[in-house]
Amino acid sequence: MAVWLGAQVRSVTIVPDRDDGPQRHGESEVAWETGSLGGGQEELVNAARLALSGPVAEMIYRGEPLHPGFVSEWAADWQTAWRVTEWIVDERKRLAFLEKTTADLYKLFDGERQWAAIAAVADNLLAHDRLEGHEVEEIVASWLG
Repeated sequence: MAVWLGAQVRSVTIVPDRDDGPQRHGESEVAWETGSLGGGQEELVNAARLALSGPVAEMIYRGEPLHPGFVSEWAADWQTAWRVTEWIVDERKRLAFLEKTTADLYKLFDGERQWAAIAAVADNLLAHDRLEGHEVEEIVASWLG
C-alpha cells in the first residue's frame, strides 16, 4: 500500500523472531515525500488505508476475513486507523468508515496479481525476517505495472 500511495519503503520486518508466536509483529519503515499522501482529509484517509493494509494483506494470506479491530496482533494498526480518522466525530460513523475502508482494501488486494505480490512478500519475510525497500518494490512491481 505504501508503494501504491507513492512512498519509498525502506524496509519491512517481522520482529521479534519468537517461533511465529503471538508476539511476532510486522514493522515497516516508510519515507514519504512532502505531499505524497495528499493533504488534509485525503492524507488522513491514506494514513488509515496504510494502517489497515497490513491486517488486510494478512487476512488474505491466511484466508481469514477477520475484523482488524478484534485481532490482538492488529490492535496497533486499528488504533492508528482510529486515531487518524478522529475527524469523523461520530464513533459509529468512524467505525463504519474504517470497516468500509477495510472491505475496499480487501477487494483491491484480493486479485490474482495482488495475491501473488502479497504471497511473495510474506514468503520472503518468513524466509528472511527482513526485506529492504528495493526488494519490496521488485516484488510488487508486477502488481503496479
